[in-house]
Amino acid sequence: MFKSGYVGVLGRPNVGKSTLLNRIVGEKISAVSSKPQTTRNKISIIYNDEDSQIIFLDTPGMQKPGNELGKFMQKESESSLDEVDIVTYIVDTSTKIGRLDRMIIDLLKKAPKNLKIILLINKIDQVKKEELLDIINLYKDELNFEEIIPISAMMGDGIEEFMKILKDLLPEGPKYYPDDILTDRPVKFIASEIIREKALLNLKEEVPHGVAVTIESMHENEKGLTEIEAVIYCEKDSHKGILIGKNGSMLKKIGTEARLDIENLIEGRVNLKLWVKVDKNWRDNDRRLKGLGYK
Repeated sequence: MFKSGYVGVLGRPNVGKSTLLNRIVGEKISAVSSKPQTTRNKISIIYNDEDSQIIFLDTPGMQKPGNELGKFMQKESESSLDEVDIVTYIVDTSTKIGRLDRMIIDLLKKAPKNLKIILLINKIDQVKKEELLDIINLYKDELNFEEIIPISAMMGDGIEEFMKILKDLLPEGPKYYPDDILTDRPVKFIASEIIREKALLNLKEEVPHGVAVTIESMHENEKGLTEIEAVIYCEKDSHKGILIGKNGSMLKKIGTEARLDIENLIEGRVNLKLWVKVDKNWRDNDRRLKGLGYK
């Protein structure tokens, strides 16, 4: 019996959604960093084995929108509830339910009654067992959870149990994608996310929220080398200076780290050229948001 279905992945920023999904499929598909707004677009990530296909919808972390980009991200998260068979709600080992988690719980309470919900408590490698029990008790009566599963997405703990339970809950269904497809997004999109991730990981706190990346061109030359030209957009001239760094050192560091990940993704050699441009207030400009793929 072959099982398949769509699984929404919800949680506030930085609870480990993208880390979990990258671990499950064994590839870097979603950008990962410790900064909010790392995931901006809803991304389908596809897991295959001999008797199942699971399409995970990785969504932006739920938060109160502060601009047009934030509104787009919020809509991306909320709309996923209409597309899935199961929701995986991820929290971490915080000892209280904060405002953003309360917002997600209230949203899930309004979801269709037949929607199955699994609670994952991530980052269990950071707490003692007795503290974990307190966290389970904190959430267990908030919603009618099918299962509550403690995991560590970083270390891999609990992932096998989670996948087994997920498959048990999935309906019988067809194979929606070929086995060699890991995401519904093109390679150019994944490459741009990798570049943005490296910027997030290397930049100071005030810069990352205003960073976007576009791939201007991507092609394989006659020598089998993939040539990529990309632009990193920021909102201020001062941010441009930080992005470039002294004698271009920061841009070179971002480019080198991104190139290595992209080479791993496409299993081939890459020549990556990066430019930095200032586009003031792009996060509140509908036309620019559409041009950058956020509408």
